Amino acid sequence: MTATDGSVAPDRGRWITLEGGDGSGKTTQAALLQEWLQQRGRTVVRTREPGGTEVGRLIREIVLHHRGEIGARAEALLFAADRAHHVATLVRPALERGDIVIQDRYLDSSVAYQGAGRVLGADEVRELSLWATERALPDLTVLLDLEPEVARRRLDAADKPFDRLEAERGEFHARVREAYLALAAAEPDRFLVLDAALPPQDLAAAVQARVEALL
Repeated sequence: MTATDGSVAPDRGRWITLEGGDGSGKTTQAALLQEWLQQRGRTVVRTREPGGTEVGRLIREIVLHHRGEIGARAEALLFAADRAHHVATLVRPALERGDIVIQDRYLDSSVAYQGAGRVLGADEVRELSLWATERALPDLTVLLDLEPEVARRRLDAADKPFDRLEAERGEFHARVREAYLALAAAEPDRFLVLDAALPPQDLAAAVQARVEALL
């Protein structure tokens, strides 16, 4: 875990998050990274937001699958509530044990989706999540960058119902992508930006090289 001043506690585990638009391949890369680390004898905790805890699974059902109206601010607060509980009860304990946490989405998702996609303001949404988590940041964030049109074709090919965010219009997802790239440009030491259109094994090799240096 990295503090907001950039320091890493040497006696703790490492925290790696994966970010990107829907359909960018985060689940695939998380699985490949987990397998690679476990083959090297590392203890890995793989999780996601929302939904990494029992409380989180209930919140996930609300924010992604509730078919009624949810206001943009209420949505941002629900994500922050899940994040506060998730970090306190799962992520921090794992890092304190010395485990490696691989996480699908973290606060950068809220900044992109609620801050930019919902136009709530990136700074306000980021600060909400930092407050909720006592300002915890990952050691590495892998951003799988993909054009929204390509991502939509992947989601269509998966032939499954869209959740509330996946179902948003192209303009929404374009704002999300722009926000992600802006976040990566602002924190180059934390982010690894990869072209998600590349073959999965090529992406995995790039992730592994960066993680090996981190460890």
